[in-house]
This record gives sequence, structure tokens and C-alpha cells, in this order.
Amino acid sequence: MMWVLSCATPTAYPAHPLKASISTVTTRSSSLVSAQIRDHPFVPEVVKAVDSLYSEFRAVDNLVACNTSRILKAFQRARVGSHHFGGSTGYGHDEAGGREALDQVFAEIVGAESAIVRSQFFSGTHAITCALFAFLRPEDELLAVAGAPYDTLEEVIGKRDSHGLGSLKDFGVEYREVPLAENGGLDWEALKSALRPHTKCALIQRSCGYSWRRSLSVDEIGTAIKIIKMQNPKCLVMVDNCYGEFVEIVEPPMVGADLIAGSLIKNPGGTIAPCGGYVAGRKHWVEAAATRLSAPGLGTDCGSTPGDIMRAFFQGLFLSPQMVGEAIKGSLLIAEVMASKGYKVQPLPRVPRHDTVQAVQLRSRKHLLAFCEAVQRSSPVGSFTKPIAGTTPGYASEVIFADGTFIDGSTSELSCDGPLREPFTVFCQGGTHWTQWGLVLGEVLKAI
Repeated sequence: MMWVLSCATPTAYPAHPLKASISTVTTRSSSLVSAQIRDHPFVPEVVKAVDSLYSEFRAVDNLVACNTSRILKAFQRARVGSHHFGGSTGYGHDEAGGREALDQVFAEIVGAESAIVRSQFFSGTHAITCALFAFLRPEDELLAVAGAPYDTLEEVIGKRDSHGLGSLKDFGVEYREVPLAENGGLDWEALKSALRPHTKCALIQRSCGYSWRRSLSVDEIGTAIKIIKMQNPKCLVMVDNCYGEFVEIVEPPMVGADLIAGSLIKNPGGTIAPCGGYVAGRKHWVEAAATRLSAPGLGTDCGSTPGDIMRAFFQGLFLSPQMVGEAIKGSLLIAEVMASKGYKVQPLPRVPRHDTVQAVQLRSRKHLLAFCEAVQRSSPVGSFTKPIAGTTPGYASEVIFADGTFIDGSTSELSCDGPLREPFTVFCQGGTHWTQWGLVLGEVLKAI
């Protein structure tokens, strides 16, 4: 006895996404399928939202295809083979079991002269810190042009006291911010005259972080770089690229960024990289960042990576456009459903995405806790645990995290978090398939 499920149309999504044409060979199997459709796992609000997002989901599929094509060509040009998955031990000298090939592939994909992709980066913050220390020296100025940076960079910069442990401020680097415009975007008029003679580096944060603002498109980043370089061609531009990789078909080095940095347990790790980060951009400055990670004289030519991790880096990078695509679909679904319930969302429903973060203002501590608890209950790992708000290294406020993920802290799988401060905003990221967010939202709506 068997039954066959076929799509109603030859496209990636049928005209009515939640209906299918069923052909069965027996009455019993036909009844089984009918029962499955009748007992659909999505709540009505999610069903309605999915039906309305057909065009947006198709556009995401096209984005995935474009980025996958670019990655595939880079793998082919580097002649990636199974011998690159061997990894290395000890000092990790020479080609080191795939290290050079991985750097070459990554640099080509993001349009950079050079890249270092390393397991030794603890986090995105660590990679960004190495890039900033590569640029800046005593009496230089760091200018953040997109308002306040993410919380974990505050102690790196010295905006929050690092207790003498080595912030940029401790080394005599000055810091300034260009506040955002009233619409939540860059203040273009202020930026046109923002640089000072000793402004050595302009920091652009692509994602919203814990701010209620629009994430920046690569086109906006390119415009900002032009304005910065017109004032001082020698001013270096560093882009915090976390959550932005593969959300568009271009990356910041393609529009003039001197360096970008990010985490491999976010977008470019494809949900399977177990650790690590990257820095990419102009060759000299990539080497300077590598020296900050290692030591002067060592640079990019050392550092071992076990073979199982090296294979995961290659495979995760190849899978990343698909995983990012699913995360974007999940964010579109969250925005559609939560906006229909009267909550403020950022980005707004159905607008183009520039990162994988979807923010929702829940308006109360109770609702923020309930949302995160519902996400944790719906996770494949640790579903029996209850997330507890508390202090976390690098964060200024109490924060609550829900991340029942296979890789600890992997925001690319499916997670949400938020600082326990007004207006009690939850920041949702990731998802290996949009249907997981569809299931989670059913739990969320019951909880809040």
C-alpha cells in the first residue's frame, strides 16, 4: 500500500502553500492524508500569514539561488577537494589541511582581497575587536556612524568601564558617535561633516543590534563609505557584518569597506560550524587583524584546526545561503503574525530584509519572558528548561536568551533574546526552516 504526494504547481511553492494534490491507491491512505491536512500543525494566524507571503518567499528563493551560485563558483575555482578536510595539529604551518583554501574561498565570496577564517575567534565581538585594534593607535579616533554599537562592544571601546583590562580607551583611542536620524536610519547630513583630522576609523554596524532601528542595506553602507572617503580618503571603514551575510547578493567589501568581521555561529556557518569567526577585506589590514589574533611575525600562516571542524567550516559556508534564506522567511512570518496582533515590529511586514533579525516590541517584562519561554519549549534541545533572565558577560542590562540549539549560542539555528528594559523588545534570529518559526509562533500566541 502506498500514496503519492505531488505539488499542485511546478514552482517551489504551490499557489496555495498549505494545500496539496493527493493521489492515493486506496481509500484507507486517502483518509490518512485527509486527516493529516485537517490536523495541520499551524495555528490559523500562521496559516493566513503563510498564504499571504507567497511572493516574498519566492523572492527569497531567488536570492538563495544567486548566492549559492556565487559560492559554488568560488569552491570550484579553489578546486576544493576532500583533502582540504584533513585539518591540522600543532602550529598549523603551511597550507594546514584546508586553511588557505578556505580563506581564498571566503575572500572571493565576499569580494575581498584577503580573509582569515579561524576557529580561534571566540565570537563575532572577538573578530571585530581584532579588526579595530588592527586599525587604531593611541590618539586616533573611532567614529561610530550608525549610532550606539552593540552592547558587547561597549567594553571593547571603553564606553563602559573595562576596569583597565585593555579597552581602546585604555590605549588612548578616542570615541564618538553620530546619532541616528529621527527615522531610525543614518543621519546623512550629520555624516557629511562628522570626520575630524584624527578620525582614523569609521565603524558601521550593519545590523540593528539591540537598537530599535532599521538594519542597513549594502547600498546604504556604500553611500556612507563614499561620504566618509570624500572627507578623508585615508579614514578606514570597518563594517560589523554580523547577521548580514548572504541577506543580499553583495557584501560590504564590494562597495568599499576596508574590513568586515563576523561570527561563524551566525550566518556564514550554515548552522553547522561549531565555533569561529572571520575578518575579510584589504590584504594589509587582514594581516594586521590576524597579528592581533596571534602575534607580530605569525600573522595568517599558523593556527591549527582539527579536521572535523575544517570540514564543517567548508560545508557550513556552502549551506549558508539556504539557511539564511530560511531565516529570512522566518522573520517575514514573525513580522506578519505579530503585526496582525497589534505589536510593533522592525522590520515592518513584507519589506526587504538587510539582516536576519526580526524585532518585536512586547511592551512588558511579562510578555518578553513568556515569548522566550515559548521559544525554548519549542526547541529541539533543552525544551524542558526554562530560560532565566540574568547578567551576561559583555551586556549592560539583564538579558534573557532562548536558544535550544545544537551549537551553543548559535543564533543561526533558531533563537531569540532581549534586554529586560523598556520597551521590552525581543530580537528573533535564525531557523533552519521557516516552518519551525511557524510552529513556534503557535506556542507564542498561546503564551502572550
